[in-house]
Amino acid sequence: MLRDQKILVTGPAGQIAFPLARALAKDNEVWGIARFREPRSRAAVEAAGIVAHSCDLASGSFEGIPDDFDIVLHLAAFQGAGEDYDAAIRVNAEATGLLLQHCRKARAALVMSTHSVYRPVDDPLHAYAETSALGDAHAVHSPTYSISKIAQEAVARTSARLLGLPVVIARMNAAYGPGGGLPIFHLDMVASDRTISARWDPAPYQPIHDDDILQQLEPLLGAASVPATIVNWAGDEVVTVQEWSAVMGELLGRPARVETRPVPGTHRGLVADVSRRRAIAGACRVHWKDGIRRAAEARGLL
Repeated sequence: MLRDQKILVTGPAGQIAFPLARALAKDNEVWGIARFREPRSRAAVEAAGIVAHSCDLASGSFEGIPDDFDIVLHLAAFQGAGEDYDAAIRVNAEATGLLLQHCRKARAALVMSTHSVYRPVDDPLHAYAETSALGDAHAVHSPTYSISKIAQEAVARTSARLLGLPVVIARMNAAYGPGGGLPIFHLDMVASDRTISARWDPAPYQPIHDDDILQQLEPLLGAASVPATIVNWAGDEVVTVQEWSAVMGELLGRPARVETRPVPGTHRGLVADVSRRRAIAGACRVHWKDGIRRAAEARGLL
């Protein structure tokens, strides 16, 4: 576990970032920067022992923010509706370069990317390796997301070389924990007797629990390099939406209804080749069924 480090976390109120930053703040000086449009978000961040500072990353203005961080965790991301690619690239890609330039004294930076950068294929169980083809994932909720994240990776890679800053780019699969994530969104839907919508049947993912993300963070940072290291950040187990929904139904004693609504051009599955991550950080510790049960307990559903 990281100790006695000065750490900058972007988007500290986010689903992945908040539990991570909260845990790190116990033994480190953690700063969290975001726009903090909702006062409650800032209050929660500060209550967790994190130094909160308002900042619009895309503006390139880091007034009042130190430049002597040991570690940078760039987890903030824009996932907006509509097709304003210019805005999405400015926030996800350009802002990454501006941030890394400001924090160029750091010994390591982790830039959070996504499995949405991979070009969809027809085989739902195709395991994407870090060297797999990239392309537009045609995300319905955010059409600009995958393209702007590919651009972000290019900026992060260039910044590592220009600045001599060790960078690890982590392509997240399906993070989850008591605070949220796709499996937990579906858990809440089962609990409230709503029908879950899946793009395909089967719809596989590799969920990774908050606890494993925290445990694997330090070794992943240790793998940061110039040129940048790219790694799939996913759990060890392949689980389909249909499978975890059925387990949730049994756990809560409620019917789990999954409706398939095919969306042509989108990922039929998000299965990751995690051999590189396992070589760096070892195996995951939280089995997905245990993680779901713990989340259900924490959310008062059991």
